[in-house]
Amino acid sequence: MKTIPRGKSLVEDVYELVRRRILVGDLTPGQRLHLSSLAADFGVSLGVVREALTRLASEELAVASPQQGFRVRSLSVPDLEDLTWVRIEVESIALRRAVTLGTVRWESDVVAAHHVLRATAPFVDGKANPEWMTVHSVFHAAVASACGSPTLLRVRQELFDAAEVYRYWARFAPKPDRDISAEHAAICDAAVARDADQLVAAMTQHITATFRTVLAAHDAINGPGSAAAASCNHAMRLA
Repeated sequence: MKTIPRGKSLVEDVYELVRRRILVGDLTPGQRLHLSSLAADFGVSLGVVREALTRLASEELAVASPQQGFRVRSLSVPDLEDLTWVRIEVESIALRRAVTLGTVRWESDVVAAHHVLRATAPFVDGKANPEWMTVHSVFHAAVASACGSPTLLRVRQELFDAAEVYRYWARFAPKPDRDISAEHAAICDAAVARDADQLVAAMTQHITATFRTVLAAHDAINGPGSAAAASCNHAMRLA
């Protein structure tokens, strides 16, 4: 049994623990989430687990099916295409507003978050580092934080988290020809320079590069051309 912290509500505690397991790949895409097993693991009631999973389902990290219960969100190329397009649109709106409304404090927050991200190893002993995933999320949130819209920030974060599930595929990709650290540096530099066009371009390139890495992983798992065959939007995929 895993002892969970009691600083927040039990539902919040279980939600955060299961969410992290999904994002780091301990709970794999499509895997059934058994309420009784999770309740026993965390030492809480079935009702607490059900409420936590319902929240995860509302954020599209889990799926609730009648008569079948909950499972981790499955991965699909059409879903990834749609998610990527919407993320780019939402991020672009948030970033342009952040550049317009952001203060010097916003700039310093972005620089500080980038410094922590750059100093954190993405992998430890060949496995995804949960701490890197946390600081990566914090950096991206910091860049958009000055947009002035709580609703926009909430939607942006939900899309970011949904995209993180696809990192489960990305681990199977051939070593990508990209420098993720340089991509983050370009985003940080454009934000501090208050160059909205360059910031949007850097973020779009960053998201698109991850999208292509995941497609390469899909081909590595399912055979060459499998991602193209599954695509519902070839024009976007090849753009």
